[in-house]
Amino acid sequence: MSRLILDAGALIALDRNDRAMWARLVRVLEREQDLVTHAGIVGQVWRNPTRQARLARSLKFVDVRPLDVELAKESGLLMAAAKMIDVHDAALAVLCRANDTLLTSDVHDLASLLSARGLTSVDIVHV
Repeated sequence: MSRLILDAGALIALDRNDRAMWARLVRVLEREQDLVTHAGIVGQVWRNPTRQARLARSLKFVDVRPLDVELAKESGLLMAAAKMIDVHDAALAVLCRANDTLLTSDVHDLASLLSARGLTSVDIVHV
């Protein structure tokens, strides 16, 4: 089953109570699809827990993968292949599998990274 991969833009949209993003989240949960991101992405958006209740609530439904040494190494190799420098974007691209949907505010860079992986069946959606 396909998964929904969340970039920082998707988490920011949830935090800002974007109705379309919350509706998408509900649909994914109803279909029992997995929501996936990595800890570095959470670090990009986590600023003030007392004011980010919606973000905290949404993270309860997300499989937050560690940005461990193995993911970091794979990301580094991908960055070298794609001639790019953002480890967080590269790690998201490494987490993607065929037929996943990636929600991002950085379509161009993620498309380049996925292309460098030879992964063309990921649906990239701008948020």
